[in-house]
Amino acid sequence: MKVRFLLLASIVFSLATVNVYGQTRPKTAVTQAKPSLMASLPASDGVAQVQLRSLLNEVLPQVLATNPSKLAEINADLDRFRTRTGLDPRSFEQIALGVKYTYPSPGVTKVQTVALATGTFSSAAMVAAGRVASDGKYREEKYQGKTIYIFTVDENVSILGMFDFSVKEIAVAPLDANTLALADPANIHSVIDRSRGRDKVLNTELIALATSDPNAVIGFGSNISDQLLKNLDIGNAPIAQDLSALRQVYGSVDTTPKDVDVFLAARTVDAPSAQNLADTLAGLKQFGAFFVGRLTGAKGVLAKSALTNLKISTQANELHVRTAVAQSDIAPFLGN
Repeated sequence: MKVRFLLLASIVFSLATVNVYGQTRPKTAVTQAKPSLMASLPASDGVAQVQLRSLLNEVLPQVLATNPSKLAEINADLDRFRTRTGLDPRSFEQIALGVKYTYPSPGVTKVQTVALATGTFSSAAMVAAGRVASDGKYREEKYQGKTIYIFTVDENVSILGMFDFSVKEIAVAPLDANTLALADPANIHSVIDRSRGRDKVLNTELIALATSDPNAVIGFGSNISDQLLKNLDIGNAPIAQDLSALRQVYGSVDTTPKDVDVFLAARTVDAPSAQNLADTLAGLKQFGAFFVGRLTGAKGVLAKSALTNLKISTQANELHVRTAVAQSDIAPFLGN
């Protein structure tokens, strides 16, 4: 599956800290979610929100308290990203992401992503900083009364010292004084159309899924089409058959004072299909225990913890998966 760049930084920040949502545990205080930002996304097949300020200022320092060298590396990555693009992730309060799946040829799925970022910054000042950071490698376009700034980066950007992305161009359009739209140049128009009221399609159901835990650091919801499932090429006919009943997935990532929690739900066509998925996953959990037991080091500790705490259940036509790992188990893994 080919994924196009959109400001992948915001998602990768999340991936470095995932694990599952526990309803009975006390929560780390986070900024209340703002569904209105996701409501400004164009028509999407999937949406997500990231409480980025909470993630960078609270979650990562808490998770990496025992690994200061990795925390310093992450901060250096953020500084380099700001220097190269003029965009400072630390000034973002929340990021909303919208994705559209397209199928240009048999077996190929492309994910087109747009992002909205809101915070305490001045969007005009941030765009001006981007012009300076790009050393003149940018161009301007006009669309629906908005100015689009297209910055040429054309280099690899390291995120968290773990992931490298090849970034060619980033298109940025200020929507108001404190909101930026970011996408690749081919997709920035869809965000502006939405802000101008030309896109009447609402993502109401997906937003409800993504905000099922309104205090989560990360929340997401996505529709699952038959074509998307076919292009995944699972390679296992029975599992592919079980997955064919999927219609939507959603979930959240949250933290407690000691753990990082993740909740994942799969909505299927009916209750028997959800139970089939639960049975398949339970079998995979037992099978996976054999391989996890052979892992050593930080990776082994993290995998064993996640598997031990893995809870599988069903509720009507939904499969629910929850797990949790100690923050102290994540820090050494990120160090590797």
